[in-house]
Amino acid sequence: MHIAWHSFTPWLSLSGGILIGLAAALLILLNGRIAGISGIVGGLFSPSKGELAWRVLFVLGLVTAPLLYALVTTLPPIEIGAGKLELLLAGLLVGIGTRYGAGCTSGHGVCGLARLSPRSLAATLIFMAAGFATVYVLRHLLTGN
Repeated sequence: MHIAWHSFTPWLSLSGGILIGLAAALLILLNGRIAGISGIVGGLFSPSKGELAWRVLFVLGLVTAPLLYALVTTLPPIEIGAGKLELLLAGLLVGIGTRYGAGCTSGHGVCGLARLSPRSLAATLIFMAAGFATVYVLRHLLTGN
């Protein structure tokens, strides 16, 4: 096993976590909405009255934040270790899981756990276990690494 110590960035990670928590707290305090990305993006396709503007602004913030960060520092190179078919299949499986789980990692894992929601705890434990199992099967059982 190889550990990439240059990728160990506890202070940047802590700062990012604080910013995510602050954004989620502000959204629920100011707008009464949970910062679940799948629900926010899904609501763009059939928005209720008065819902479109904040959803668009939220998604624009997600897209522009890395672009603004790139003005300050060099972004790490993007390395994708999968083919197009694998990425398509992974995206479909995540989308299906998000629908069946009634939310995504940000909605359940960040906001739901912060609200001590038992449903979010169950959902988070299930999608984390599914992720661990997927990595184990793909890396150790199928490829033998």
